[in-house]
Amino acid sequence: MSTVIEASDAHDTETVRLVNGLSCDLPSDSPLAKLLKSQRTWVGPDAKERLRILRAAKSVAIVGASPNPARSSFFVGTYLQQSSDYRLYFVNPNATEILGERAYPDLASLPEVPDIVVVFRRGSDIPSVIDDVVAVGAKTIWVQLGIWNQDAAYDGEARGLTVVMDRCIKVEHARFGGGLHLLGFDTGQISSRRGAVGR
Repeated sequence: MSTVIEASDAHDTETVRLVNGLSCDLPSDSPLAKLLKSQRTWVGPDAKERLRILRAAKSVAIVGASPNPARSSFFVGTYLQQSSDYRLYFVNPNATEILGERAYPDLASLPEVPDIVVVFRRGSDIPSVIDDVVAVGAKTIWVQLGIWNQDAAYDGEARGLTVVMDRCIKVEHARFGGGLHLLGFDTGQISSRRGAVGR
């Protein structure tokens, strides 16, 4: 049974909230509390919902975008630039241009509120990025593959965000659009019609 660990008012206990709504307090230093806290209990949008998010979006901001071709954010930005119709914004306070486009210092500097904010930052940075996403009024934060911060995911949802985490937007877009076959991967498409996401 999945659980959620929350800090309780007492300094030495953790509240364990089960998916059935029941909860109990455990000593925070107990092996059980530590085990439950280490487990992944948050579950984000399913495949159909992720497809809906990608289809509905018109603009995407990439926070942590890099001008370095060796970085995964550069590869993802290149793919989205060439294979989607999204208005694409690169956010990096240390760059002036990425992939021929202006780079912005922060989300607040963008000319519009992006539909999706894609994040290439360390897991420990996700809470502050969520603060920025909420502040500008964006509705979806998409945290890239390999990046995980469960507490931040729960917090983002509690603040009204749609949260996708530990998933590559390039892979998801290509999979739903039937594009992964170009690399020899099983597409796992939801639709048998190519181009399910759009261009």
